[in-house]
Amino acid sequence: MDFTFTDDQLLFCKSVQEFLQQEVTPAAVRKSWELDTGRSDERWQQLVNLGVTAMLVPEQFGGLGMNELDFVLLAQACGQVALPEPLVETALVATPLLATLAQRDSRCASLLEKIATGERKIAIGHAANNLVCDAHVADFLLLPSGNQIHLVPRDQVKLVAQASVDPSRRLFAVEWSANDETCLVSGPEGVALLAATLNRGALGAAAQLIGLAEAMVQMTVKYTSDRHQFGKPIGSNQALKHHMANCAVKIEFAKPTLYRAAYTVSKRPVHADFAVSHAKVAAGEAALLAAKNSIQSHGAMGYTWECDLHIFMKRAWALDKFWGHAGFHKSRLHQWLMNPNAKIGADKTFGEQVA
Repeated sequence: MDFTFTDDQLLFCKSVQEFLQQEVTPAAVRKSWELDTGRSDERWQQLVNLGVTAMLVPEQFGGLGMNELDFVLLAQACGQVALPEPLVETALVATPLLATLAQRDSRCASLLEKIATGERKIAIGHAANNLVCDAHVADFLLLPSGNQIHLVPRDQVKLVAQASVDPSRRLFAVEWSANDETCLVSGPEGVALLAATLNRGALGAAAQLIGLAEAMVQMTVKYTSDRHQFGKPIGSNQALKHHMANCAVKIEFAKPTLYRAAYTVSKRPVHADFAVSHAKVAAGEAALLAAKNSIQSHGAMGYTWECDLHIFMKRAWALDKFWGHAGFHKSRLHQWLMNPNAKIGADKTFGEQVA
């Protein structure tokens, strides 16, 4: 059984990653903080032109018809640059939900086509999150109400801005009233779709957390190599090496759980809960350790506003609690591990026995 990514997946990721590294620099992120919306319309359109917003849109609605496993490396790349725009939540979380309902609801079908072309933007809420990201730039909001999911135009809601530890994040409390006209689905199907949405959201957050951890380690290695004391780089000190080595181990052990979760969400969503929670916990621990050890390795410089480290560190702090905090996901893991029928073992890694 081949567990590696395909050449097409790697090539597409590389092209998007090169764009992100060139366009989404720390200076560009800081510049976005000065904008009223905190978002670059030009950068979003460039992402649309690359086809990223259309990746999980079915082909019949003008998309590429790809899946979560195809997107997970791109979500990781978004974390590596701390992308301010809500690409992951749009492409990985909102569009699959709309695609599930598009066959019987023309509103979802039309919106999918326009998301793929960049004509419309969408924000998504969930009971796991108290606030909605990027509601201020969205044309429509997907919002839960009990066991229902509603598609609500932005002009029908009241947005109350909320402060975030991460200056790049734009968070809003949404005041609105549910009605039959905006309801897309309800009942058991609504509950199932909300659960699937939570898993995709947690998967996207986990991927970004790993990307953020990688960026912080890379940044710290460069800083400790460039800064000299007593005639040698401070990074040559064994204590600092151990800090970064511990981070690298955490990251490498978290990656397989992320990729397994993406596979499970894509191929066997009925078994996705434990896989996603495992990935979210592992990725969160890797990112938090990278933030802690990186700021210690930077010393007093790491606490300053001018140091780019805080861009990634604050995003990691925020995403660790987004789409379910560590306690929630550990509880789901505990429930799975205590299940006598749990498929545990190397031969069950991908939900089936390897011949």
